[in-house]
This record gives sequence, structure tokens and C-alpha cells, in this order.
Amino acid sequence: MTPRIANGTKKVRDLSEQVLVLPDVYEPCDDTYLLMEAALNEVHPTDSVLEIGTGCGVIAKRVAERARCVIATDKNPRAVENAKLNGVEAIMGDLFADLNSRFDLIIFNPPYLPSGRDVPGDWQTRAWDGGPSGREVIVRFLSQVGIYLTQKGRVLLVISSITGYNEVTQLMHAQFKIVRAIAERKFFFETLYVVLGAEATQSAEQ
Repeated sequence: MTPRIANGTKKVRDLSEQVLVLPDVYEPCDDTYLLMEAALNEVHPTDSVLEIGTGCGVIAKRVAERARCVIATDKNPRAVENAKLNGVEAIMGDLFADLNSRFDLIIFNPPYLPSGRDVPGDWQTRAWDGGPSGREVIVRFLSQVGIYLTQKGRVLLVISSITGYNEVTQLMHAQFKIVRAIAERKFFFETLYVVLGAEATQSAEQ
């Protein structure tokens, strides 16, 4: 069944073509395009790829042009509908829920901004709300990701200087032998990074 295109749907350009963005779905922004560029530079033609938190599916859609296969997930049912509308294979789930495969590349633009107690609970807010430290979802992701990676598996993770670059990379060093920023972009209030994690210390095939 083709998803219904609701009032308020937007079209955004993804560097080569337009994609639809439904209401209540995170609209591609600077962090989206920074991760897209890094992912397109990192992906190999033989890679199986997982994108977590796909939103409208714009990154998965582009990466699928260069990878062996791509699957995307999001806990927002509207985002899953949106990704499918844009031609992406997507399933609903929080992080790795209901997944039983291993991947060569896992891409994640997590909720990474610190928040207070009284933030709204709508899907737009959940897309950026990383809890009091900004790292709550990142910690959960890193505690699980190793068992979903192949031996050659890599991770691309977006973080902000507001989240704490040193704190997040220290967490990653506990999981990966190789940790380095492969892309960054400075703004007046923050710096965004895409951090590569490679050679997991506990991958599923080890």
C-alpha cells in the first residue's frame, strides 16, 4: 500500500533529487547532510548497511546507490512510512530491536542534544532529545552495536560539541580499536562531527 501523502508534506533536495518529508518527521538538516557525505565516502560496493533513525530515508536512499544492500530503522512510525514513500526498505524499531543480522556499516544520527525535564514528547523533539547529558541514546547504542557488526564492520556516528566530543569518543574507544573524526562542520554555537568506529573489540563473528 502506498502511504498517504498528508497535508504539510515538504519536498527537500538531497544533493541530487527531491525527497518527501512528512509531518512529524525530522527534516534533513546540517547534521543529515554531513553524515550523508561521510557515508558516501565510506561505503563500499560489497557492504551491507544499516541506518538507525533514518527519518525520511534520505541518507539510506543515497547510500543504497553504492552499497550491496541497505536497511533502515526508526522508532517513529511516521518516519518508517516516510522512508518507504521515498523508496527505502525500512522497519520500525528502537535501535536494534527485531534485528538479527550483522552489518558491514552502521550509520546513526542519534538524538544528541541535552534536554531538561519538561521537554515535549512529540516525535520532532524525540529526534534531538538526548536526555540530560545528550548522551543517553548514544550510550545505549554503543553498548549494543558490537554484536551487530561483521568483523570488518564500521560505525559512523554524528555527535555535537555540545554533547561532549571527548566523552563520546572515550566511550567509543572502549568498543573500537580505531576511533577518529572523519568529517566536521563548525557553526556559531556548536561543531558537528561524524566519528568513525572500526575494528570492534566484540563483534558478532569474534
